[in-house]
Amino acid sequence: MNELQEPLWIGYAQAVAIHNRQLRRFGGAPGIRDEDMLHSALERPLDKWRSEQAPLDELAAAYAFGLAKNVGFVDGNERIAFLTMMAFLRKNSADFSPDPAEAAIIIGSLAAGEVSEQSLARWIRDHWDSK
Repeated sequence: MNELQEPLWIGYAQAVAIHNRQLRRFGGAPGIRDEDMLHSALERPLDKWRSEQAPLDELAAAYAFGLAKNVGFVDGNERIAFLTMMAFLRKNSADFSPDPAEAAIIIGSLAAGEVSEQSLARWIRDHWDSK
């Protein structure tokens, strides 16, 4: 039986560190708005892995969806959604380098409820560099 290797995850401390770095770089109000919602967002991809061993694109989309929709931070939730998604993919050796303007549009649309988690996963797959 060929068992999939569990991905390397982005934990609470790493997500907060990413958030703090992006605030220093781009500005915004610091702080956590809802600790439980932040933890819930970070658990979303782990739950998908445990229940269905979802592929990396779906797990990355789960990070972005959870962080964008749960609004765990006071400010910068769309940025942290994108940056955490990217950090997760890089941590797991995925070669994914989307156009920044296109990425901003899709993450904004995700946060606004115009793009689903499944559509984001498909977008990730469509922009995956398979070289």
